[in-house]
Amino acid sequence: MKWRRRRGDERGAAAVEFALVLPLLLMLLLGTVELGLYMKDYVSMSSSVRGGARAASAAADAGPGTCLASANPPPCTPANAPAFAQAAADTMQTAGMAMNSRDIQWVMIYKADADGFPIGAGGKVPDNCTGDCVKYVWDAGLNGGKGRFRFASGSWSSASVNACVNQSESVGVALRADHNWMTGLIKGLMGGNKVMTERTVMKFEPLEQDRCKPGTPNAHS
Repeated sequence: MKWRRRRGDERGAAAVEFALVLPLLLMLLLGTVELGLYMKDYVSMSSSVRGGARAASAAADAGPGTCLASANPPPCTPANAPAFAQAAADTMQTAGMAMNSRDIQWVMIYKADADGFPIGAGGKVPDNCTGDCVKYVWDAGLNGGKGRFRFASGSWSSASVNACVNQSESVGVALRADHNWMTGLIKGLMGGNKVMTERTVMKFEPLEQDRCKPGTPNAHS
C-alpha cells in the first residue's frame, strides 16, 4: 500500500514538474522558429541588396532615366534620376526575394559617403532621400499583378557621377522591410514587429578616361 502511494506521489510530482517546464520548452521552441524566420529574411535582404548594388555599380554610363510614351507605360525613372537606379531595382525584383513583398517598405539607391551612408544623412539610412538619392517602393499592382519596384521620390544627376580609375565614387543600395513575428508572445516581448534595414555599398566600375567623369571629352550622361 505504501509502495503504491509512493508511486502515485512520484507520478503527481512528475506531472507538476512537467507542467512547470512545458511553458519554458514552448518558448524555447517558438524562439528557435522565430529566429530561423528572422535569419531567412536577413539573408534574403542581404542577397537582394548585393545584387542591386552590383547592377548599379556596373552601369555608371547608363545615362538618365527614361519613360516610354504609351497608353500603358511600364514603371519608369524620370530624367532627373539615373538609369542605373532602375537597373538596381529591377535586378532586385527579377532575382526574387524569399521574404514577403508586402513587408518591403522601400529600396534606396544613393551616392555613398566615406562611411557608406547617404550623403548628408548623418551616418544613418533615413526614411527619405537627403541628397543624391533615389527611392523606390513595391507596387503589387504592376507587372501583371506580380508586383514591381517603381520610382517614388528623389533625384540624382547621372552626369555628376565620377567613375574614373582611383577616383570612382560609391553607390549604395539599402532595403528596409518589416519582419512580422509569427507569435503574439514574441511580438509582445520584442515590443512589436522588427524593422530591418540592410545595405551594400560598391564602387562604380571604372569607365574609359575620356568619359569617366563630368568635363571629360565624351563624358557619360
